[in-house]
Amino acid sequence: MQKEIIISGFGGQGVLFAGQVITYAAMDAGKQVTWIPSYGPEMRGGTANCTVVIADQEIGSPLVQNPPLAIALNLPSFDKYESLMQAGGTLVVNQSMVDRGAKRADIHTIFVPANEIAEEIGDKRLTNMVTVGALIAALPEVTLEGVEAALKGHLPARHQHLLPKNYEALRRGYEAAKKQLAVAV
Repeated sequence: MQKEIIISGFGGQGVLFAGQVITYAAMDAGKQVTWIPSYGPEMRGGTANCTVVIADQEIGSPLVQNPPLAIALNLPSFDKYESLMQAGGTLVVNQSMVDRGAKRADIHTIFVPANEIAEEIGDKRLTNMVTVGALIAALPEVTLEGVEAALKGHLPARHQHLLPKNYEALRRGYEAAKKQLAVAV
């Protein structure tokens, strides 16, 4: 088994952290993992993405060209990665930042109003965790409980008080995606 994931958005949306959390959860579950960040020189507002590869065996290459799984946190990311997805793959889209529907019918596109969900929870910075929760619904190799444990185990002490809201964001994204996946089947 090898699963490849791309997470993409603007700098400041928590793209790299989202990838790290998935990586830690897979690593804590005994999987082989790679995490590679990529971002422009801008701190906030520029393009940011990361690739995560999860496998049962040693990973030959961490490069991902046609991912079976991806998260697009904004419209430019959706425009770029929708066309690159493997047929049958799953693309989680932050519906709050996208003004169009899916063009491809051969992939599962999960639209989640991540910004609105994060704001309902009380912190717009949780948008990334909402989309991670949605992705976990299509990634059986990593469980929701595993991601929660990874957050608790790897979040710096100064941010531990944010765990309950992060957990809620994960669960809300997971539930939103499960509903859409059930309808697609």
